[in-house]
Amino acid sequence: MSRILDIRSLSKGFEMHHLGASMAAFSNISFTLDAGEFLLLKGRNGAGKSTLLRTLYRSYLAARGEILFHSSHGVIDLARAADVDITFLRRTEIGFVTQFLTARPRVSAEALVAEPLRLAGHDPDAVLTEARHWLATFGVKPELWRAYPTTFSGGEQQKVNLARALILPQRLLLLDEPTASLDVSARKALIDRLAELKAKGTAMIGVFHHPGDVATLIDREIDLTPQVPTMEERTDVAV
Repeated sequence: MSRILDIRSLSKGFEMHHLGASMAAFSNISFTLDAGEFLLLKGRNGAGKSTLLRTLYRSYLAARGEILFHSSHGVIDLARAADVDITFLRRTEIGFVTQFLTARPRVSAEALVAEPLRLAGHDPDAVLTEARHWLATFGVKPELWRAYPTTFSGGEQQKVNLARALILPQRLLLLDEPTASLDVSARKALIDRLAELKAKGTAMIGVFHHPGDVATLIDREIDLTPQVPTMEERTDVAV
């Protein structure tokens, strides 16, 4: 299998200036990810699962370490790449799925979903047909396709969000609680789509409140919960 990611000694923290203190999100994380592999991130609340996803996507800058992404154009360190390169990779090779839709005013659901294909240079007529297919697959009613998602309920917005995020197969897909707010049929459609993408070689890293939803897809798990050292391991106390 071909390598997609090499994560080496990755760390991320936040400066809380009003408190004059620093808070570590995660520290010294290393792992690899291959094409078609599904990696589940585990850990208690606050362990840094979502922060790790956002650091890989470069919404956050890493404090230390490397994020070596094996793109179709060669290996690039996402932790240090230029913003223009990150923007290009997000458009063509790296997807991010969250439970929240960032909908633009006066843009219809079908136009929003079709946009990734349109930006990738696909035929304008074909992309609209494809967008409507995925809106239907995730359970968005046809009478809403030309409506503005800003007026939709949270659950309907999430369906539009999934259709947009998953319409274009990516090399790497990051998933942050995508099943939140979904009904049973939409959840099944999501799992079916992820299985299809996985079979075609998309590498995935996901955070799920209910991991059982994707149990059949998981290849490996990483627990980000910090380990408390035993008395034998600690060097700062007298025994």
